[in-house]
Amino acid sequence: MASRKFLIETERLLIREMQQSDFDALCRILCDEEVMRAAYESAFSPDEAQIWLNRHLKRYEDYGFGLWAVVLKENNEMIGQCGLTLQQWKEKELLEIGYLFQKAYWHRGYAAEAAIACREYAFTVLDADSVCSMIRDTHIASQNVAVRNGMKIIDKAAKNFRNTEMNFFLYSAERTK
Repeated sequence: MASRKFLIETERLLIREMQQSDFDALCRILCDEEVMRAAYESAFSPDEAQIWLNRHLKRYEDYGFGLWAVVLKENNEMIGQCGLTLQQWKEKELLEIGYLFQKAYWHRGYAAEAAIACREYAFTVLDADSVCSMIRDTHIASQNVAVRNGMKIIDKAAKNFRNTEMNFFLYSAERTK
């Protein structure tokens, strides 16, 4: 699929493809120890953040989606990332809604607002039957976002990330016909 600009608009947010010019804002998320401890146990290095960005730029080309930049309408600042990726869960490949936000923007409803918009995109544009979010069993704030996004826990499994074994819940929502 050809690369294209993407944009979802919500009440407070614009959601678009990330670009290389978003690297510094992305590092404020991925290189922040507190932000990343909740989801991945430790912060990324700038080199790992660049690999992450490159992976999503490639996903836009290959699939037409990936994690997107979440930008505040009021000042055009990238405050997080949220979007859709194909992820392995046991033997299945699932369409996942993922989200990570700068700490300064936690607990303001931005993650839920963006995740709900991505769920609707998956159902209406991609014609997906279901979406999921894979969330660490210790990450209560992200679990709350999944619940606000209409998801329920349907499974639990251990996954290895960066040589660390972690327990994850699989949250899922089905498209209503």
